[in-house]
Amino acid sequence: MRRVQLSFGDGLIAEEVSDLREGWMEHADRVLADEQIVAAVYEALARRHPKSRSRGRLGAPAEVVLRLLILKHVRNWSYHVLEREVRANLVYRDFTRVGGGKTPDAKTIGRWGLAVDPDTIRQIHDRMVQIAQQQGVTQGRRMRVDTTVVETNIHHPTDSTFLGDGVRVLIRTMKKITAITGVVGTKLRDRSRSVKLRLLEIARIARAKGPLNHAKLKESYRKLLNTTSRVVGQAKRFSSKIAEGVKRSRGILKQLALKGLRLQLEAMLPLVRQVMRQTRERIFRGNTRAEGKLLSVFEPSTEIIRKGKAGKPNEFGKMVKLQEAENQIVIDYDVYDQRPSDSELLIPAIETHEAKLGRTPRLVAADAGFYSARNEAAAKARGVKRVCIPNRSTKSAERKREQKKRWFRNGQKWRTGCEGRISVVKRRHGLDRCRYKGSIGMKRWVGLGVVADNLINIGRAMENQSRQP
Repeated sequence: MRRVQLSFGDGLIAEEVSDLREGWMEHADRVLADEQIVAAVYEALARRHPKSRSRGRLGAPAEVVLRLLILKHVRNWSYHVLEREVRANLVYRDFTRVGGGKTPDAKTIGRWGLAVDPDTIRQIHDRMVQIAQQQGVTQGRRMRVDTTVVETNIHHPTDSTFLGDGVRVLIRTMKKITAITGVVGTKLRDRSRSVKLRLLEIARIARAKGPLNHAKLKESYRKLLNTTSRVVGQAKRFSSKIAEGVKRSRGILKQLALKGLRLQLEAMLPLVRQVMRQTRERIFRGNTRAEGKLLSVFEPSTEIIRKGKAGKPNEFGKMVKLQEAENQIVIDYDVYDQRPSDSELLIPAIETHEAKLGRTPRLVAADAGFYSARNEAAAKARGVKRVCIPNRSTKSAERKREQKKRWFRNGQKWRTGCEGRISVVKRRHGLDRCRYKGSIGMKRWVGLGVVADNLINIGRAMENQSRQP
């Protein structure tokens, strides 16, 4: 769990950097030293392989893994930048407990990051919230909640680029298979160049307008779909020949690699077929709401989410809920597989607040998207004294007077801090765009970003407490 034996270099570094740390680091250091937090990371690392606890050389201490991952998201660095900065900076060496030892390389840290799954990150977050409550940083008297969108790492979705992505991946995989097996069975015909020229042609035609250009666009898409269909058929034959043993390798390791490439083909083929179906529906039938619509062949779970922003009407990613108490501490977060209505989230958020902080909030503040008469009545029935959620569509004079009262306006002023919190986690911790892959990667990215933000806010609040007489 921890480094047992320290070196002379560790003591020298600690002495030299004691007055160079940022203010929040001193208290955050004690939070990260908590036994339950370190134990959660230790258990996650021990689950990587069945014999991880008893076989092989000793792994990196859990506290080093935890602090490296936290520092990465505190600074919003890549793994390569994290490695370089920790190697060169004595403050970071001391904070991450690397000390005078060798800094792990970027690939190794990346493998540790995959081992620390979303459930482990949730345990770390919940324990930090408990520590914040025990230290008096947050009491749970007030609650505010808001939602935002964390975008997946994809390019702007268009039908032609989808088809180009699918063809590129299939041909690249078939080239790797041919390099292993040689020219046996079905031969590879590389159609990458014709697909690339067709994509450029579609882009050029799409910039112009008029009925004549629309007819040309349909014809170009028809040719592109025909080429894509041929590539899909070829990939299907490659997969079947590997399964039949026609395409095989002499070595065991290469045969395992061949099996992995076949699985890649089988995973990509249904996605490319779905893109072909939705392209035909949109281009030739005018139907923009095809069933099971994909927005990326690399991130199939991506959704189109409209939040009413003038500068960005459509966002491509996942809906995320952030729920706060006093001192800007995020007590709960959620990444939703399918976008819910904001009004469905208010009562579950109050229940989560009660479960984590052991009390019902006196004030609940949210924007108008969370309002409904049922929500307001249910919140008051649970013991919430001030439900500060505006009803924009009301025609009741009494309700309008209620929303102009001082307590309501003060509550809404406090609620706007949610917008600032969302802005900070996006700019400072990278929650504007997820750099990890898949739905699990999205949950890891959001969870570590929230944990990093909470750690800074808890450290700053504890620092302010220590300065008070």
